[in-house]
Amino acid sequence: MTSVTFQDLGLAEPILHALIAEKHETPTPIQAQAIPEVMAGKDLLGLAQTGTGKTAAFTLPILHRLVDMPRQMTPKTAHVLILAPTRELAVQIGERTQAYGKNMRLKQAIILGGVSQYRQVQALARGVDILIATPGRLLDLINQRHLRLDQTSILILDEADRMFDMGFIHKVRQIVSMMPQQRQTLLFSATMPPDISKLAQEILRDPVRIEVASTQVTADRIEQGLYYVDTKDKKSLLIDMLNNDEEMKRVIVFTRTKHGADRITEQLMKAGVDTDVIHGDKSQNARQRSLDNFRTGRVRVLVATDIAARGIDVNNITHVVNFELPPEAESYVHRIGRTARAGSE
Repeated sequence: MTSVTFQDLGLAEPILHALIAEKHETPTPIQAQAIPEVMAGKDLLGLAQTGTGKTAAFTLPILHRLVDMPRQMTPKTAHVLILAPTRELAVQIGERTQAYGKNMRLKQAIILGGVSQYRQVQALARGVDILIATPGRLLDLINQRHLRLDQTSILILDEADRMFDMGFIHKVRQIVSMMPQQRQTLLFSATMPPDISKLAQEILRDPVRIEVASTQVTADRIEQGLYYVDTKDKKSLLIDMLNNDEEMKRVIVFTRTKHGADRITEQLMKAGVDTDVIHGDKSQNARQRSLDNFRTGRVRVLVATDIAARGIDVNNITHVVNFELPPEAESYVHRIGRTARAGSE
């Protein structure tokens, strides 16, 4: 932990008041390092594991910049564009920017697929300060002439490596090509594979590089266990653990496929375990409802594919179960990083 406070970083008063209301007092290491650099208008490459506070590391200084930025609203434009790989992460970022910017007169829109575009088009009509979007729906609205990016002066790519994993890098490059050359760009990623390194070189100008903790190892505060069991007995073992371990109060179970997630959810429900499911075949409203049920404790178990491996901010997750191992180590790191967040064990 650092002894620096948010006030020491020079953030604007409206933001500091919002941080007090959110009971945020001390910045995490990536926040303490990134916020001054972003406030100074520099491009930034941020490398950090999930749960280290990346969202506030870019939302707080960007909000600070908007306080002093001339912000004449132009129809169908946005001052700031934040790109996220998943709908859930886009919604989460939107919640944070609203909370931190609640004392500022900001116009914000969230653009994502899986829901009607009608309200999104309405929100863009008069222009917005902050636009948070997934790449696919964003390009759809640009192609329909509901949005243009020629006046967007700040671009943030969150979870850039996840965007590559999901096949969005070509779309990201398309989006970047529509933006002014003179802009501030921030790229945040948990890992730095060659493709992301190449993208960073393409879109960042003389960036400040900030790296906190290793991106290849699991967090120290997570206790890990391995159970050797035949495939046919996995479900029985999971049900037995849930029935006999009272410490398993809020559990995410990760599966490889959507079909497998639905099947496990059905069997847990039959066994009397309150369970919900989230995967890519669910509508956005259904996915958000499942997350809300899990976040508020209405269900004890959330079964998920890797769409929920990153960017889902749910407090006090006690256990993560890898019902099937992911194909690469990075996904394992981020799956189990859903627990032991914000200093917890």
